[in-house]
Amino acid sequence: MARREGLHEEYDYLFKMVLIGDSGVGKSNLLSRFTRNQFSLDSKSTIGVEFAARTLQVEGKAVKAQIWDTAGQERYRAITSAYYRGALGALLVYDVTKPKSFENTSRWLKELRDHADSNIIVMLIGNKTDLKHLRAVAQEDAQSFAEKEGISFMETSALEATNVEKAFQIILSEIYRIMCKKSLISSTEPKLKPGASENIRGNTIEVTETNATDTQSRCCSR
Repeated sequence: MARREGLHEEYDYLFKMVLIGDSGVGKSNLLSRFTRNQFSLDSKSTIGVEFAARTLQVEGKAVKAQIWDTAGQERYRAITSAYYRGALGALLVYDVTKPKSFENTSRWLKELRDHADSNIIVMLIGNKTDLKHLRAVAQEDAQSFAEKEGISFMETSALEATNVEKAFQIILSEIYRIMCKKSLISSTEPKLKPGASENIRGNTIEVTETNATDTQSRCCSR
């Protein structure tokens, strides 16, 4: 199978992911911890949009995760459409020490669902679990919210690198399996239904309309 090359690396697939949530919940440090294994105690609020990438193995394939991090402030909401376009996965982040950031996750989730693909994979992330003495959001409350919304949930600490790798691995694996399932479905259909659009450019997969799929599929040998 041919591979895409770029800046001294090769990969089989490119998946775009977005980080969403209030300003100050630790999105940028989650990004830097996952992509560079770095953490900054004096991390400043993101201005506009930043992104970083990392290539890792997902079920035997080299997957390049392109992760976009946006400012949580309202004044940057004008970039919403471009930010969500083409995203296959999202981490919805709140700070376990800030109840308001958890309350606002419902608004962020609505915005995501209004602008992103209807089948985008979403994981709720409760960050900063290292601040145990300051916890103000119960894990049970977040789990209940995630179950009600039909999304997965995990708590992390970017400072201690707790569950950061695991969270990204889980969501990337789920995206990969869905793409594999879609590839199998497409291979058995003579053409796409009118109005649907699925573009596979090289080995970079961009989905602009998707169908509900069985995420347990592990096939995808290409």
